[in-house]
Amino acid sequence: MTQPTTAPGRPRDAVGGPATERAECLLAPNPSPMTLDGTNTWIVAEPGAGLAVVVDPGPLEESHLRAVVDRVEATGRRVGLTVLTHGHADHTESAARFAELTGAPVRALDVAGRLGGEGLGEGDVITTGGLELRVLATPGHTADSLCLHLPADRAVLSGDTILGRGTTVVAHPDGRLGDYLDSLRRIRSLVTEEGVTTVLPGHGPVLDDALGVVEFYLAHRASRLAQVETALEGGLQTPAEIVGNVYAGVDRSLWPAAELSVRAQLDYLVEHGLV
Repeated sequence: MTQPTTAPGRPRDAVGGPATERAECLLAPNPSPMTLDGTNTWIVAEPGAGLAVVVDPGPLEESHLRAVVDRVEATGRRVGLTVLTHGHADHTESAARFAELTGAPVRALDVAGRLGGEGLGEGDVITTGGLELRVLATPGHTADSLCLHLPADRAVLSGDTILGRGTTVVAHPDGRLGDYLDSLRRIRSLVTEEGVTTVLPGHGPVLDDALGVVEFYLAHRASRLAQVETALEGGLQTPAEIVGNVYAGVDRSLWPAAELSVRAQLDYLVEHGLV
């Protein structure tokens, strides 16, 4: 889900373990060029509470799921709720099995991801175990992408909207570039108006400069869009041709994902009368 550019924000060296007072990461064993070190499964709980929220249980890997349950229980809690940041399988494939193991409902923006619980939508507040997690609809990477604002820790769980390393894919046709840019601006407003400093991503290390990384993402998208415009002006026509030009320095294993972003960029240019 990423191109190998380096985001700012003083990424922490390690992936996994405690990140804030309320959030801890368990790394799923599914590393790849698309998932970086693997999927970050987040355990979020209010200090002293008996219930925890698990965000993105990850791939269907029994050892990982049991490690998550064991970690929650080791803190004297049980899983009260599972939340999905979006529907991609590296985040959600295990949701049904995890619900079996924990008895906890699964909530998601997309109705297809819900199991035994209500949906989630813009402005909802999760209060499991006295926690406060504010739901932000942040489409763009996918139509059903959401982020979770953890105000007590001045943090945002970003799913794949922002990664801990590199940049994410706008997964055309479900993902749309205009929506994605709006979502990044929404997170920037959260940073400037609500004091968010920390990004807890769906892949890669924690970022401690939320404003820096959002500005980097916006600048990166503007740069890529300008490169696509230049490629079109130079006579390139197909998404594959544009990928070969604009993403020439990117590992070819990521070109199929890059082509999704290029298709989203082409749609954006057409919609805004720029080509």
